[in-house]
Amino acid sequence: MKYLCLLLTLVVVTSCASIRVNYDYEKTTDFTAYKTYNYYANLNTGMSELDDKRLLEAIDQAMQRRGYTLAENPDFFIDIKSLEFQQQRNNNVGVGVGGTGRNVGGGISIGLPIGQSQLGREIVFEFVDENKNGLFWQAVSESNYKPKASPEKKEAQFVAIVEKVLEGFPPESN
Repeated sequence: MKYLCLLLTLVVVTSCASIRVNYDYEKTTDFTAYKTYNYYANLNTGMSELDDKRLLEAIDQAMQRRGYTLAENPDFFIDIKSLEFQQQRNNNVGVGVGGTGRNVGGGISIGLPIGQSQLGREIVFEFVDENKNGLFWQAVSESNYKPKASPEKKEAQFVAIVEKVLEGFPPESN
């Protein structure tokens, strides 16, 4: 079972190349001091309760694999916010009409979108140390979003997002 989950995660991570993540962090932070985490009690992600559970489970599993422990009195808290948006279409077909001759010219060009527009989801992960320096690490992920996907596909998508996001935590020291 463990190998099946690992294989599923590997397939999802490699197949979800459309996940983009931007990282930011406080460069004076000592990331080695952090061993325990928890979520804010009033976590309002902007997602459904079922998606919240899927996302938090993916985070818990990934954090535990990295050696972090969920605790009542944590070293830092995790805050999560999400936003759905309509992605811009990048595929267009240009149609042009024109003519030349004897000092007369003209032209018309129209860009026609191809295919359906897709939904995207931005998820912001913030790691906050309330005792020392507040927000010390942030990741903003953008990915495709299919609201009618099966629960298994949603879970796999969250696992892939979390794996991609946590690739940058803790940041490599310079």
